[in-house]
Amino acid sequence: MSKRKPHSMRARLERSCRALVASNHAAVVNIDPSGQQVLVNWKNCRQIRQQQIVNAVCDIAHRWTIYLSVMCQKTDGEQYCKSIEVAPQGNYLASHLTDVIETTYTDLRTQCNPQHIVAAGWIAIPADLTLEEAQAAAVFEAVGAWRQVKVAA
Repeated sequence: MSKRKPHSMRARLERSCRALVASNHAAVVNIDPSGQQVLVNWKNCRQIRQQQIVNAVCDIAHRWTIYLSVMCQKTDGEQYCKSIEVAPQGNYLASHLTDVIETTYTDLRTQCNPQHIVAAGWIAIPADLTLEEAQAAAVFEAVGAWRQVKVAA
């Protein structure tokens, strides 16, 4: 006869928090130069304000997918983006992602023409998935990335 696994309240809490985050399609969005950071539903681009979901994203380690983008505008008015997607291996708390984000973020900004940069930002999704470029553009538009004050060169 096999023994049952012992009850682990922590594992149960982590599973329920991950399910809550996944069902609400939560993503952390950060926009510079304003420094605005919001939690949004990346499928319908609406802001999430429930404290329970915020705590589930911040307090539990997740597998993350980070979509970094620099929004640029040429002198003739044409808008374009330079983007990259990063997926660090392993589970991380949201507070431990800063090193991965900062190094990739600065490398991406240096690849762009500084006179064309309007804004820059990232979308961190606590799930192991790939974000489409059109969906990322919709999320950035919903939080107002293109309506930033142009960065001084």
